[in-house]
Formats: sequence, structure tokens, C-alpha cells
Amino acid sequence: MDITQLKMFQTVVECGTMVKASLQLHCVPSNITTRIKQLEEELGAPLFYREGKALKLTPSGEIFLSYCHKILALCDEAKRSVHPDAPPSGPLKIGAIESSATTRLPNLLAKYHQRFPEVSIQIITGTWKQLLVDISQHKLDGAIVAGNIEFPMLNKLSIYQEDMVLIASHSLGEIHCQEDLIGKEIFMWTEGCPYRAALEEWLKLKNISLPITSITSYATIIGCVSAGSGVALVPKSIYEQYKNLAHIQSYKFEHLAFMQNHFFWHKNVSNHKARDTFIELIKSEFYL
Repeated sequence: MDITQLKMFQTVVECGTMVKASLQLHCVPSNITTRIKQLEEELGAPLFYREGKALKLTPSGEIFLSYCHKILALCDEAKRSVHPDAPPSGPLKIGAIESSATTRLPNLLAKYHQRFPEVSIQIITGTWKQLLVDISQHKLDGAIVAGNIEFPMLNKLSIYQEDMVLIASHSLGEIHCQEDLIGKEIFMWTEGCPYRAALEEWLKLKNISLPITSITSYATIIGCVSAGSGVALVPKSIYEQYKNLAHIQSYKFEHLAFMQNHFFWHKNVSNHKARDTFIELIKSEFYL
């Protein structure tokens, strides 16, 4: 069964005879007769009562015609959806690290949905490494990731700088330099997190190496810091979100000033209208 057979069947029904259908389809009647018989054999049921040259639908033909209309309509819709002039539609899977997902993405997604309501967006959060692997394996259409990262097969667009701050409870005392962290617990995301790497490099400037407790949730990190247990390096946007509730204060240091964020997508996926319009919106909102 193929689309050509379905179109032939539909045209024969509309025209009433094989001859009239052949004129409309610009082919010989015998070709249509053969293709309709093949279709009936595949379905295991006759589609027409044959009374001379006149044709009348059987009950099976009536049922099949209704499905035929739906299938051909869907085919036409599919063609229109991928036409260069068609508006973006279909699924769009975007990944993001948690800080971007909770602070930057909501407004961006609201604007995108308002402009392109036919696109179904799915947001997946994760570590930068997993997100980039998922793009390379075509599980994601793109992702917002922090840090100076290069990844084979992926395009990268620098979009915004995230201000970084060291946070601590008011009860922990003032923090002026790396030495002030000695004896204090440090809460960060797991190894591989660019924020964690930045903090470790900052400590190395003074030849300091401290144990770090790995936590995969900003809410939990903030909770531990708020309890006076230790410190953490977080995006300023995360600090602003929690500072009044958690009774914490922030410290800014020159070598921990900011972290560059990028949008990644696969180099080999060149025609993806929903993703491409998402990139254009990112550029208009954040592009440096």
C-alpha cells in the first residue's frame, strides 16, 4: 500500500469510473485497474461493486475511504509543515543547567510560545556533560551550558555572562580571601561542574585544596549554607532568588567574577525550523 494507490482509489470514487479517473490522473485505465486490484488483495476485501464500467463502493470500501481521506489529509499537512514558508511546529527538546532553567529560561520560553504556539517544547535539566552528550546523540535539539567548553560535532553560540558570587550565612563571619575558607565546609555540584572547577582554580591561586561536598540541587546547597554549615559558589541570579528567605550574604571576587554561558546544537542538523527560531530568539534576548 502506498500514497499513489490511495490517491488513485480516492479519485476513482470521486469520478465514478476508471476511465474518468485515468483522465484526471493522466495515466491509462489499465494501470489504475491493476493498482486497485493490488490494493484489494492487500486489504483482503473488495472495495467496489463492479457493474459494467460503473463502480460502487462496498461496505469495506466505505470504511476504507474514510481512512483514505484522513491519511491523505495528514500527508498534505506533513508537506505543508516542512515547507520553507511554513511556521515552526512540532517538538523542540531543549536542555539547560539548573541555574539557567530556573532563572533565564522561563521568560524566554514564554516569549517563544507566544510567537510559535504550534511548537511543543520540552525542557530537560542536567549536568553540562550529559546535556552535550544528549545533543551529540540527537536526544536534545540544543542546550544552554556554562563554562568554556568545546565539544566535537556541536556548534556553540556565546549568549550571556553569568555573574558569580560566593555565598555564606551571616553567622559564618566575613570572607575576604581564600584563606578564610579554611576549616569551612564547601557545598558544590558534582565534579565536572564549571562553577566547582572555577572555585577550585581560585583556591589553587593560594595553593589551597579543600574537600568539597557534592550536592545536585541548588535548593539543598542554599539550605546547607543558610544553616551556617559552609559556603558555596553560585550564579548571582540564584543568590537573588534565595537571599531573603535563606538569610545569606554574598561576596564577589575578581577571579570569580563571571561564567560564560553558551547555547550548543548539533552541526549535522542543518534544517530544524523550531530550533533555528529558538536560536534567533536567544540572540535577540541575550546575544553579546
